[in-house]
Amino acid sequence: MASISAAAARRIALAAQGFADPRPTGRVDARHVRRVLERIAILQLDSVNVFSRTHYLPLYSRLGPYPRALLDTLSGHSAGPVRRELFEYWAHEASLLPVELQPYLRWRMARADAEAWGGMRRIALDKPQLVADVLALVESDGPVRASEVGSERAARRPGEMWNWHEGKIALEYLFWSGRVTAARRINFERRYDLPERVLPPAVLAEPTPTVEEAQRELVRVSARALGIATEPGLGDYFRLPRAESKARVAELVEAGELEVVEVAGWSAPAYLWPAARRPRRIRARALLSPFDSLIWFRERTERLFGFRYRIEIYTPAEKRIHGYYVLPFLLDEALVARVDLRSDRQRGVLRVQAAFAEEGVDRAVVAAELAAELLVVAGWLELGGVEVAERGDLAAALRSALDLLAAV
Repeated sequence: MASISAAAARRIALAAQGFADPRPTGRVDARHVRRVLERIAILQLDSVNVFSRTHYLPLYSRLGPYPRALLDTLSGHSAGPVRRELFEYWAHEASLLPVELQPYLRWRMARADAEAWGGMRRIALDKPQLVADVLALVESDGPVRASEVGSERAARRPGEMWNWHEGKIALEYLFWSGRVTAARRINFERRYDLPERVLPPAVLAEPTPTVEEAQRELVRVSARALGIATEPGLGDYFRLPRAESKARVAELVEAGELEVVEVAGWSAPAYLWPAARRPRRIRARALLSPFDSLIWFRERTERLFGFRYRIEIYTPAEKRIHGYYVLPFLLDEALVARVDLRSDRQRGVLRVQAAFAEEGVDRAVVAAELAAELLVVAGWLELGGVEVAERGDLAAALRSALDLLAAV
């Protein structure tokens, strides 16, 4: 079994995710976007918009400022023309991913009655006529919004995140089962329609692979995107059931498509994609969404970077350690800081509500690089400047660095 140093594994992982390449210096177009998507495959969706919609951020982290309308056009998140190259489904979580992967997720669609969330399963079992009526409405009137399929509102129960009415739950069951899909999102609200009116005919005509074939392909995609990973990390990329993840990884090892290696300091075996790049160093600078595929599997983030990260959106304010919407800051091969960011759209500024440096970093260097990156991202978000609050051990140095840049 080959041995790899922890630093080499970190560089392999960063390169697989697209951070070994410099950002484009000219106009960013659809070719650049496609190249990133070919690498990482999945853009996770999330409703929080305090800084930016999260699915826009992984492309920014790798490409720098790019026209967000490009992604809207490829995904249908626009009222304008659509060039359907991405579709929405439960991949990691709710995600955008290339339409070519739709056949490899049909096994999950077929398991809706067993694996969809409890409310969806219950409504399919208890109110099949409602589900049939909602599907008929989509067939006749689609694309439709959830508000158009029912008005009854159930009382919110303690611990529930969303207050979905039964029509919405029926739509979500149909979405999970693949009988409807997202035609568009306008103001982040889904419009549901039939797959045959949304997805390319060639994709729908693809034969349905066996469960085993489909899951092996998803593990291949994960392995290419991660470069090197433990088995749980490979399975988590598409949220495969653990027993099936173990079986598919073992099959790819047996077939010679994955190489088992030992990484110094890792307590679990690692699996290397044989074609993964092995750069000698990484030069990168990026703010990372909490839902970026580089860091979304928190055990892997800690293993690769020694960086313990927990999102605190749902933590009571008085118990938060770093802030509400905290983005890790990548500098070269390390996660060196974390910043709580908010886009104040009324005032036209990017607010740094807190800034913290990681232990052992050169704070002056980190502050200077972070200040430069914040100015770039503020411009991309069409915000006029950056304001830094007092909170955090990096805040003062960051404010000084921004002042120096403003004076240049």
